Amino acid sequence: MSGPGTGAAGAGRRGCFVAFEGGEACGKSTQAALLAEALGAVLTREPGGTAVGARLRALVLDPATEGLVPRAEALIMAADRAQHVAEVVEPALAAGRHVVTDRFAGSSIAYQGHGRGLPVAEVRALSEWATGGVWPDLVLLLDVPGEVAERRLGAARDRMESEPVDFHAAVLAGFRLQAEAEPERWAVVDGTGSVAEVAAAVRAVVVERLQLPL
Repeated sequence: MSGPGTGAAGAGRRGCFVAFEGGEACGKSTQAALLAEALGAVLTREPGGTAVGARLRALVLDPATEGLVPRAEALIMAADRAQHVAEVVEPALAAGRHVVTDRFAGSSIAYQGHGRGLPVAEVRALSEWATGGVWPDLVLLLDVPGEVAERRLGAARDRMESEPVDFHAAVLAGFRLQAEAEPERWAVVDGTGSVAEVAAAVRAVVVERLQLPL
């Protein structure tokens, strides 16, 4: 297992970019942190991976935010992503550092596309424009059934977590469709096991797909 500070891909080599995706309470944040530590990678998240992004995150997730239309929501997420890539992701990759993010463009496609009903191709194109074409080398979908996620969520929920069951079902379906459409980039990991079990499955995928030592 690589220790902290060993997350460089090597002299002159670009780092690997790994994104964790999934619905609410699937364990992404925990698993992203564990993988980043194992790789010595830069750990980040969306929304909120930058100072600007933190303000956008507060706006979009605050339960008090009312009347936000789907297109505006998609644009906020794209703005966060543009800042995130320019300020955090691309500089680290270019310097040879590996990057692990808790959510990326797959979430916009699932939430604003499949969940909110916006045209999926347009949401994807918006993210591609916002990132300047930067896309993960590997996307790990932590697949957790809706009923399991519902049990994991506490009473205090943010604006997205508070959406109705049918919204979250559409989001989960959107993630699964993306994984089916791009099996060379996406890998589905059962997120219902223990933290250690899921982490072991994640490491196995990363070693197989990216040939990174863990």
